[in-house]
Formats: sequence, structure tokens, C-alpha cells
Amino acid sequence: MKTTAGIYTFRARSLIAFVIASIISAYCFLWPFFLDAHSSAHHLNNQIFSLVGVPVALVVLIVEISNQRLDAKSVALLGVLAALTAALRPMGAGAVGIEPMWFILILSARVFGPAFGFILGILAMFVSALFTGGFGPWLAYQMFAAGWVGFGAGLLPQRLGKFRIRGRVEVAFLALYGIFASMLFGVLMDLQFWPWALGSKTQLSYVPGASIATNAHRFIIYHFASSMAWDVPRAFVTLVLTIITAPAVLFAMRRTKRRASFLTPIEFRASRSAFIERAKEQTGV
Repeated sequence: MKTTAGIYTFRARSLIAFVIASIISAYCFLWPFFLDAHSSAHHLNNQIFSLVGVPVALVVLIVEISNQRLDAKSVALLGVLAALTAALRPMGAGAVGIEPMWFILILSARVFGPAFGFILGILAMFVSALFTGGFGPWLAYQMFAAGWVGFGAGLLPQRLGKFRIRGRVEVAFLALYGIFASMLFGVLMDLQFWPWALGSKTQLSYVPGASIATNAHRFIIYHFASSMAWDVPRAFVTLVLTIITAPAVLFAMRRTKRRASFLTPIEFRASRSAFIERAKEQTGV
């Protein structure tokens, strides 16, 4: 992973790992729509792959990213933002769909770039699971989904033609993305849960081997019937917090990016005379 003016970008090898891991994860989210065989064994194999594939892809991607050079300042920034984001998530516990964490992830990715946003989303979900004990087969899906939200926020354009997106326009832009990301996260979480959530005997159950249109119709009805009470409050809270906090948070983060030289190596330079004296002492001359 490398950086330009404090903005993280993927190197070629890391980008390949990211693409491969994302393809595997996308299949693990979407496999119910592409299962042709009716056999229970084939169905079970896809369930096992979906439960194992996402964690494996996530581990491979994290190992690849961790092999790149990250200095102490970069790790500290990621740690602070991940802890803050994770600490905000349980604040909505007990209230349907209220997760006041997404605005920090979106604003951070906006300033520091898509790769930073992806890593921050993964770390935030993992740290949140440590806080709340939310470990389970769903965690890897949550981490990837949050990472994609951060990655998408980092990809939002900085300019429209010659017009630089700043001020109220930028806040509105990020608020709209917050609504989209909140709803997308809900859809992704339902996708990984729906195939085995209802059994096989309801009108909304997943039907192995049915057409894409049939299962898509069942999933859409299931999602709107069971999850909109979570997705709409999540989107509303993200919208409000983004509008309220974006000006101050973006200013603070951009100031941090300007003043902190991330991944700049620390060099200790001795004077010529000191170098010569040290060489004489070592050689005994």
C-alpha cells in the first residue's frame, strides 16, 4: 500500500487481492440466485462455501494489506478512528436500526481515500464485535459490507468537471451517499441471512434451484417486510449526523492530513565531521 499526500491507494498486488476477495465475497452474498441444482447436497456445499469463503477471503486480504509498509502515525490514525467508529455503533443498542457509526466511516473515507475507508470499515466492525461480543458467522459479512461502504465513499468524485465539490454541496453529496450506504448495508445483511432464515415452507423462503426472478421476488418481499424498520432509521440517523457534523469533521480531518506526513520515513542525519569521527573510532585510526 502506498500513499500520496496522505491518501492511501492500493498497490497492484493489493488491488488484485482486493478484487479477488471481493468477487468471492460477492458470490457468497449472491449464490442463492445462481444455484441451478435442486439437490440438497449441492445446496449444502454452497452454504458451507458461503460460511467459509468470506472469512478466508477476508484473512487473505488483511494479510496482503498488512504486508505493506504502514508507519506508526498511519496505524495510530486507523486505530483511533476504528475505535471511535466501533464505540459509536452500540450507542443505538435497543433502538431499531439506529447505528450512529456510518457518518464517521463515510467522512474518513472521503478525506483519506477508498483503501483507507475499506480498511477502516473492516477494523471498525471487528472492534465493535470485541466490544459487544458479536462474533458469529455473520461477522465476516458485516466486515466486508462495511469495508465496501468505506471504499465507495472514498471513490466519490472530488470534482464535477471544473467545479470542486466543497461546502454545502459536498455535505449534501455525502448525506445522499449515507442514505444509499445505509440501505445497501441492510440489503447485504439480509442476503447473507435470508437463505436459512425462514425454513423452506413459507411464501418468502428461499427455493433452491428456482429461477433468479422467483427468488429475487421472494427476497425483495422478505426484505421490505422484515428489514425496512431497521434500514430507514439507520439511513435517517446517518443523514442527520452527516449534515450536522460534516463541516467540522471534514475540516479537522483535512487539517490532519495536511499537517501529518503519513508514511514519510524518519531520517537521522549526522554531520560530516561526526561521521568521520565515528569511522575513526570504529577502525582504530
